[in-house]
Amino acid sequence: MAALIKRDLLSLTELSSTEVQEILQLATKLKSQDLDLRCNKILGLLFSKASTRTRVSFTVAMYQLGGRVIDLNPNVTQVSRGELVQDTARVLDRYLDILAIRTFAQDELETFAKYAQIPVINALTDKEHPCQILADLMTIQEHFGKFTDLTLTYVGDGNNIANSLMLGCSLVGMNIRITTPRGYEPDEVFVEKAKVIANDKAQISIIQDPKVAIQGANIIYTDVWTSMGQENQAKERNSVFQPYQINTQLLTLADKDAVVLHCLPAHRGEEITDEVIEASQSLVWEQAENRMHVQKALLASILGLENS
Repeated sequence: MAALIKRDLLSLTELSSTEVQEILQLATKLKSQDLDLRCNKILGLLFSKASTRTRVSFTVAMYQLGGRVIDLNPNVTQVSRGELVQDTARVLDRYLDILAIRTFAQDELETFAKYAQIPVINALTDKEHPCQILADLMTIQEHFGKFTDLTLTYVGDGNNIANSLMLGCSLVGMNIRITTPRGYEPDEVFVEKAKVIANDKAQISIIQDPKVAIQGANIIYTDVWTSMGQENQAKERNSVFQPYQINTQLLTLADKDAVVLHCLPAHRGEEITDEVIEASQSLVWEQAENRMHVQKALLASILGLENS
């Protein structure tokens, strides 16, 4: 993975199809403990948004590689008092070896990357969530052993997960259907980017009717209807998205061997029912675990770690 050494990962558009596959292969080897990669590096976590899986998986991944982690909570740093992004970036650049940022605006992430010489990883913005999607792809590959001739249907809000899923599926040649209420579609910029990446190797479809979109699909994926920062819209969204709930009845329209994914946290009884998330076709917990393995592979690749 020499190609990733010292590189930022701000968007999946920065990765080639080959690089995605190499990250997944490395993650699989690390998960099976076929490789022992070690470092003496420091990872900074600058998270402006709440986090469980991203925070813990990055932390454990870095510890398992032999490195250390500094949790840079914005509430106890000068960031909360208005220090300029570029000033914070240039200072952290002199303390850390690599930085993962979880924030609202994509342009804030890009500003950090511009002013910091160390690699910067997108741990989530309002536009994209590349680390999550790499873990999703790993989970799908583990289960099906392939990406071609598969169709993933994403049911719910056209948010950062939907944007990044389109990019990820396009990179590996997997068909994707996005089904969401009118007015909640994914960003058209990402739809067009995904179509360019797919280059006829995968189909990207936006379908309003969830019953049509889920028909014969191999993977059913959902996320919360109300993302962080949209709490004042929750009541309206819960009403609009009711037909998009993943439940047993809707799943009967999918392929008989279809699996279910959810990036978590889940609002059970809203976007997904208890019965579905706890069913045998749910790969949600494997998906959550794979966050750690993929991020471990990313850290190892970007830091240029070698087998000990």
